[in-house]
Amino acid sequence: MLNMKLRILLVVLMTWMGAFCLSAQSRYPKREFRGAWIQCVNGQFQGMPTQKMKQTLISQLDNLKGAGINAIIFQVRAEADALYRSSYEPWSRFLTGVQGKAPQPMWDPLQFMVEECHKRGMELHAWINPYRAQTKGTTALSPMHPYNRYPELFVRYAGQLYFDPGYPESRKYICKIVRDIVTRYDIDAIHMDDYFYPYPNPGEEFPDDVSFAAYGRGFTNRADWRRDNVNVLIKEIHETVRACKPWVKFGVSPFGIYRNQKNDPNGSATRGLQNYDDLYADVLLWVNNGWVDYNIPQIYWEIGHPAADYDTLIRWWAKHSAARPLFIGQDVVRTVTKADLQNPQQSQIPAKYRLQRSLPTVQGSCQWYAAAVVENRGHYRDLLVSEYHKYPALIPVSPFMDDKAPGKVKKLKPVWTEDGYILFWTEPKAKTEMDKAVQYVIYRFNNKEKVDLHDPSHIVAITRDNFYKLPYESGDVKYQYVVTALDRLHNESKAVKKKVKL
Repeated sequence: MLNMKLRILLVVLMTWMGAFCLSAQSRYPKREFRGAWIQCVNGQFQGMPTQKMKQTLISQLDNLKGAGINAIIFQVRAEADALYRSSYEPWSRFLTGVQGKAPQPMWDPLQFMVEECHKRGMELHAWINPYRAQTKGTTALSPMHPYNRYPELFVRYAGQLYFDPGYPESRKYICKIVRDIVTRYDIDAIHMDDYFYPYPNPGEEFPDDVSFAAYGRGFTNRADWRRDNVNVLIKEIHETVRACKPWVKFGVSPFGIYRNQKNDPNGSATRGLQNYDDLYADVLLWVNNGWVDYNIPQIYWEIGHPAADYDTLIRWWAKHSAARPLFIGQDVVRTVTKADLQNPQQSQIPAKYRLQRSLPTVQGSCQWYAAAVVENRGHYRDLLVSEYHKYPALIPVSPFMDDKAPGKVKKLKPVWTEDGYILFWTEPKAKTEMDKAVQYVIYRFNNKEKVDLHDPSHIVAITRDNFYKLPYESGDVKYQYVVTALDRLHNESKAVKKKVKL
């Protein structure tokens, strides 16, 4: 009888401990996408002198790094233009103030951001807008702009200029731009946001009669044909990226509603604009066919919104979009200005993060927009630092791209140098670029402590260097340091340990 009671007590205790470990890991996940969008289209850099823009970006990156952000999505092509050196498209007016005008002194913002992000252990995703070719504020197009070379591919709608998605030549051109960026820059991903077919302008039809007549491909339903045009582009971009560099991801950030239940029984209990019906973006098809490598729906509304409730939408995406990594697009300003429904004295930050981390298929989030985090709107950044990003996190893996971990680090040893006590190691050997170690994770444990690499509170650094400066004190206390290697897709090697007295 006593043994039975002991066994029951032991089972209860083990269950409780398991639940505690699980809740601690969901509270502080070791792997989590923590992104932020840095946009150019709002004019924040327009006409800014080179040195000032570099200083502004460095300041933003340092601030975001301190807030635990591990991926930057940087807008480099807003209207068939470039915030990078391009032989196909003109320098952006959102950079220099005049489309086609090169920065003086000359520099390449994309190359700069790749280097600065990687230096800080962050990913850099190059964000392009595929179809949009002229925004309302752009009064003059450069002679180098594609409209001036291929006017037959474009249409005007709602006061803006767009590539007509119905032309195969439009897709071919956009894929050429993607190939150019992926080939020449050491980016981690190509990223597209919610602009596919343009947002509907009431009372105006999108003018694609000519392309539908010429390239209808047997479709009788115009909406199905438009969706197929976007589907083919997404598939071809994915294939283009893979063919260039198989470790570079392709991700999308669609509008937050796929379909409303009114139009589709599998849709969400919402009442708003729809990706599928209004933007002709069949996001779930792309996810389920593996044509995108991650999905960040823009769930910018608050919990309790009458037409697009955040709680309803995050659960819907978590259920339906699990075939590829799912992250959530968070609106910083709306989150801090809307009160918690249960506790009106606080904002919705705690409730949204509880929800996000309670859903196993949600692997992180992305902040719209980076400057709002930097400015610490509504103490948003403070809360990331003190709680939600309290410890570092590795980017989630992409096993459908590569699931092979790099080799272990070699020759791990502490060495006294004129710069102090340094832990050195050499990188593991690699046969291919996919196997190569590009980052290292350094963990620290007390001497007798069990080494648990699932606990991110022990991560002291994630670095591209093959050394780490040890915090030497008196030489009396023994610690265990553990170093692992990460490849380009964040697969983690086996651990190598070293005991050190500090």
